[in-house]
Amino acid sequence: MTEMKVTPWEVSGDIDYGRLIKEFGLTPMKKLPDVFEKELLFRRGFIFAHRDFQRILVSVKNKKKFVMMTGLMPTGKFHIGHMIIAQQMVFYQKLGAKVYIAVADIEAFHARGQSLEESRKIAIEEYITNYIALGLNPKDCHIYFQSDRSNDSKKSNAYYRLENLFAKHATFNEFKAVYGEITPGKMVSALLQASDMFHAQLPEFEGKVPVLIPVGVDQDPHIRLARGMGNKIKNDFIQISSTYNTFLPGLGGDKMSASDPLSYIALTDSPIEVETKIKKYAFSGGQATLEEHRKKGGNPDVDVSYQYLRLFESDDKKLKKIYDDYKSGKLLTGELKQILIDKLKIFLKEHQVKRQNAKKVLNKFMVKD
Repeated sequence: MTEMKVTPWEVSGDIDYGRLIKEFGLTPMKKLPDVFEKELLFRRGFIFAHRDFQRILVSVKNKKKFVMMTGLMPTGKFHIGHMIIAQQMVFYQKLGAKVYIAVADIEAFHARGQSLEESRKIAIEEYITNYIALGLNPKDCHIYFQSDRSNDSKKSNAYYRLENLFAKHATFNEFKAVYGEITPGKMVSALLQASDMFHAQLPEFEGKVPVLIPVGVDQDPHIRLARGMGNKIKNDFIQISSTYNTFLPGLGGDKMSASDPLSYIALTDSPIEVETKIKKYAFSGGQATLEEHRKKGGNPDVDVSYQYLRLFESDDKKLKKIYDDYKSGKLLTGELKQILIDKLKIFLKEHQVKRQNAKKVLNKFMVKD
């Protein structure tokens, strides 16, 4: 086993989610109302922990207003790992949430030296187009860029004013605990990110409403920092809620990397690319030889093809049979990979048609009020 490391910038080693719950001070996700249990991401444990999720459950139960807020880093291709957050956008929107999506172009500028123009291009062509194709509705959706919040000066001023208000309530030691090496750019990005998380509650926007922020568990340090600042001005805000999802492994079994196209399946990949990547690079939980596999069986819990099927095979009974057959040795690694290839080809063929249609309605999502 390799030592686990989970930070906003690096995820490596054998991930122990139980240990992360204890170390980060999270609350395990317990039994939920049926509307959540029917959703695949909850049902299969992709979403495994939370902070103050009960506020959102109350809002849903009582049909009260709430906001689901998320951000996107506009770098690299949109891949299947990104779908976990995108699917939650669509899910919460159907439950009555207004969705706020921040394009972190300022953060990309500070952290990666990427121009605002390049960030805008990637955000629209890769991320927002895919969000729409996956079912995001313009009616209850608000997409904005950190560098250019709103055409409405009152809203824009309120957003940037909040960033500066948080600066008064943050300490150098708090930043150092999260970021280690401190630079002015990292501090500006963190303060702006906190404003992203809380500003929907300002009177210029939605007013004082519960806000849910779903993230990968590696992003929790950002949540903790923002919550800490929010606590110091708690009379002005309802504390943000957050949920945490597991990582979908990269093809090689490690974390997906946007800089390595052989570590992921992009939603724009062709059928040939999908087949080649899965057959050649998907980490197998099978045995070294056919005879040994038939005798000992495979390990679906580490097999990447099976892990992807947990996201793409909606039928629980079919997934259970695949699991059992692979573990018993009845199903071979090549056969398991082919099941995934066939499933992905169907999904991506339909999705890529929806992507083309999404491009025609982009303007409905990009209007800045």
